[in-house]
Amino acid sequence: MKYKITLVSFLLTFGITAQENFISGEIKDSKNNSNLDYVNIGISNKNAGTISDAKGNFNLKLNDKVTPNDTIVFSHIGFETKKIVVSQLKSDHNKIILNPSENTLKEVVVKFKKPKSKQFGRSSKGLALMHSNFFYAMDKTIDDRLSREKGMQFKIKKDCKVNDFNFNITTNDFKSVKFRLNFYKVESDLPSKIIIEKDILFEVKDGFRGMYTLDLKPYDIYLDKEMGEIAVTVQWIESVKKDEKNKFFAISTAMSPTETSFYRERNMSTWYKSGQSLTFYLNTMCQ
Repeated sequence: MKYKITLVSFLLTFGITAQENFISGEIKDSKNNSNLDYVNIGISNKNAGTISDAKGNFNLKLNDKVTPNDTIVFSHIGFETKKIVVSQLKSDHNKIILNPSENTLKEVVVKFKKPKSKQFGRSSKGLALMHSNFFYAMDKTIDDRLSREKGMQFKIKKDCKVNDFNFNITTNDFKSVKFRLNFYKVESDLPSKIIIEKDILFEVKDGFRGMYTLDLKPYDIYLDKEMGEIAVTVQWIESVKKDEKNKFFAISTAMSPTETSFYRERNMSTWYKSGQSLTFYLNTMCQ
């Protein structure tokens, strides 16, 4: 009898959550109780993912693939990853606490005797006949793009320090779009774990179009030749449209038999790859 009551209570709790179709709350730093902005949130391979806003608030939309036993992952560079089962959270007013983490990434020290410049990726804008858009046909609101990622695979054969990141914007209907730049180790031909120590955020303002350059020298990013293949992506974290009808933000691209691009619809969802070459590159100094 006790088992039946517990089971009914469990199903009712999740039934409310499923009906409202979201889990919301705020995320805080355990060290100083401050709100944590732009935390990655998602359920692996269930196409349910999002990012907390600038004030640490989040609203994770669920779908019919999500079950009470699925695990929600909260991750942020510089903090320990937290995993919580769906059934342990309320539909709203959840408070998630993340603990600062110690640096566990390998420190890379590169001594350059005679460094040479090297570009990873494609800098050509081509004929602007193909575009990789962040808008999908199934999107209903601008919030559907939160945590979406696109990027390229690069092969690292030398020790290099990254100077800047560049990508060519062909369409931009937004007053502001904030992105996170991510560097991943590629394993089993797909992006896996983050290989940088600092959160890299940048903002594209006032409908900017053309080649956008982000200075990365202050971040001291070193690419070790032992890394092999890496993925560099831009992740959509916040935006402001010019008006309600606007929806497009695109990067120029071209088909390529030798290059590999990656994309995923939401944080923690399945990565996909295609034979496209985005106008998307790094300028580095290598030994």
